[in-house]
Amino acid sequence: MAAFLRSKCSSVGRTLMGSIGNNLYGGVNSSIETVTASSRCDAISQQIRTFIQMRTNLKVVDNSGAKRVMCIQSLRGKKGARLGDMIIGSVKEAQPRGKVKKGDVVYGVVVRAAMKKGRSDGSEVQFDDNAIVIVNNKGELIGTRVFGPVPHELRKKKHLKILALAEHIV
Repeated sequence: MAAFLRSKCSSVGRTLMGSIGNNLYGGVNSSIETVTASSRCDAISQQIRTFIQMRTNLKVVDNSGAKRVMCIQSLRGKKGARLGDMIIGSVKEAQPRGKVKKGDVVYGVVVRAAMKKGRSDGSEVQFDDNAIVIVNNKGELIGTRVFGPVPHELRKKKHLKILALAEHIV
């Protein structure tokens, strides 16, 4: 779930992609199919992940009551938010008796991002999903638990309470 593994597509994957391509695109010449099947495979294995920006849907990984939040504004800069940055979001789905309700505008700290983040030792960390922990405007947690893995980069951003409550630190 947490780590990014770089791998090349095998010949089995290329034939699978070719058969999927035939079903999707229909009447394409077979000589063109072999060329595009490998390029489709490369495009899938090297999918571009971008910053968390306006209208990005994020999963909420604490027990504040929200399930899904849509980013309204990134408080980092023009491009968007990355790991450890704060965002402002609107709650789109919420549990019935939670601390936050559907439609509330909340602050959140990004604890998982699908975009690669380079580390000082040369490794890269990338998650499968985008997730946040809901905080108030002072940066204090609303929930009392944090689910799933969180990166140790939050220590540099001074979010020590999130690291203390996390199940697993990556």
